[in-house]
Amino acid sequence: MSNHLYGEFNQRIDYVFKVVLIGDSAVGKSQLLARFARNEFSLDSKATIGVEFQTRTLLIDHKTVKAQIWDTAGQERYRAVTSAYYRGAVGAMLVYDMTKRQSFDHVARWLEELRSHADKNIVIMLVGNKSDLGTLRAVPTEDAKEFAQRENLFFMETSALEATNVETAFMTVLTEIYRIISKKALIANDEPESGGIRAYLKGPRSPSPVRSPPVEPNLCVVLSRWLFRPLIVYALPSPRRSPSFCFLSERKRNKKERRKRNPAFSFLRHHFL
Repeated sequence: MSNHLYGEFNQRIDYVFKVVLIGDSAVGKSQLLARFARNEFSLDSKATIGVEFQTRTLLIDHKTVKAQIWDTAGQERYRAVTSAYYRGAVGAMLVYDMTKRQSFDHVARWLEELRSHADKNIVIMLVGNKSDLGTLRAVPTEDAKEFAQRENLFFMETSALEATNVETAFMTVLTEIYRIISKKALIANDEPESGGIRAYLKGPRSPSPVRSPPVEPNLCVVLSRWLFRPLIVYALPSPRRSPSFCFLSERKRNKKERRKRNPAFSFLRHHFL
């Protein structure tokens, strides 16, 4: 169950999810972000320069989740930011303009780039934007559905102008990320020497409406004995093998750690597929 609210909650954040927007320039990525984050739409929208991000705090199954949505320019001259942009993303919105066939033809290239830089278990939604311009349609819905099915993606057509399916598209991705975390059998192993509780999450993943589920990842979690929220859900690249999503939780530092100015994070071990 989710509660779609705008603005920030005064309560403590349970999870932080990073989601990236990718696709050609002028397909409406920034407008989708503005509609979802602030429920706004501007007819005077300008091209994004570099990278921007906005946040929205919401409730999913009574948990407080901060969605951190990143938007980048679609032009080639900004490709230098690629690695940093994708780092840590657990969700992606792959956007094309349904009135411009070329933007859909470039989707495969964007997807290849995403998968070469992001974690292999990232949740991806293919978004056909500008559905309000139906008379100018250049991309048949069936073409997009077939591509999404073939690549195991979620798919939805949206209109940032009319706010059609924008909320649903983002919430589908965020809820799927949350399900990866919550719909597991929790096996906890208390390790006093690590300053926290290390837990492994395993279990079947719920099937998506468009794609069949990928190979189930092993998830690693570090929980603090003390104050450990928010849980920052991220994906960490590795030269050996791509890991599953990992969780980093904040804890109090002891005096020795404070003297060394160590980060206030629990010890983290990575568990690979």
